[in-house]
Amino acid sequence: MANDSTLDDVIIYTDGGADPNPGYGGWAALLRLGAHEKVLTGNAPNVTNNRMELTAALTALQALTRPCHVTLHTDSQYLQRGITKWLAGWAANDWRKDKGKGEIIPNADLWQKLRTETERHQIDWQWVKGHAGNTHNERVDQLATAARLEITPQNEINASLPRLYVRGSCLGNPGPGGWGVVLEEGALDAGETRQFSGSEANTSNNRMELRAVWEALNQVAESRAVQIITVSDYVYQGATEWIKGWQKRNWQKKGGQPIANADLWQAIHGRGQAGQPIRWLNAKSLPELPPALDEARQLATTAAQIEKDS
Repeated sequence: MANDSTLDDVIIYTDGGADPNPGYGGWAALLRLGAHEKVLTGNAPNVTNNRMELTAALTALQALTRPCHVTLHTDSQYLQRGITKWLAGWAANDWRKDKGKGEIIPNADLWQKLRTETERHQIDWQWVKGHAGNTHNERVDQLATAARLEITPQNEINASLPRLYVRGSCLGNPGPGGWGVVLEEGALDAGETRQFSGSEANTSNNRMELRAVWEALNQVAESRAVQIITVSDYVYQGATEWIKGWQKRNWQKKGGQPIANADLWQAIHGRGQAGQPIRWLNAKSLPELPPALDEARQLATTAAQIEKDS
């Protein structure tokens, strides 16, 4: 884009990373126009450092509602060199490593979108050394880390939060099923404990695991931060990885079919959207399973058997 002195001068700082690499990732961008600033953050599972760096820059540029003169600061040489040295060649080679053949370059989808943004704005790409005392670079680094940690599995039970241990059981698939919840508050070994359980006549194990989560959340005030402790990969991955995509697709799979247990997923998502902080912990990552999880399993199994015999 040709120089245009009438354009607004916007300063952007971006950062992104994954831990491990690839693994859980987070990104952040700080946009500054005069005295005004805007912060953008996001995260994703199963991504690389480089993809998070590109996502931060792309999202920041896409957030500008009109063409601007942009000075974009990044500590990613991959991003800065990709834009200033390699982008034209990649485009000429149809985004492949070798002209007309070979593998598609990594992150080609993001590079193509970034190329569109370079045509919309006048951009000066500035590399800055990371962790070298640049205030704004340090800030986006911290924001990106915080975003990543939002979805990173944590391997310790937090004694300062109510602990909701949840389990489901089903006698058949479908069949009579039960759910169990053990709620602990206070000290890990000497706090208050309460138990809850229930059943459904014709259900699945996944639904009972998820029903346990919903019933658990209903035992605490909606404004209180809680931690959900589960051994169900369906529950944990759904809550930390899949739910954002489901919500964007109006609770449908990529093929257009409705997701299973949409009513419960929407209800649980609504609690988070309403401001309740929910910390998800996959108990499989703990050195040993907490006894309360076995108690919740027994509650669920007993409820399912009672449902079957009724």
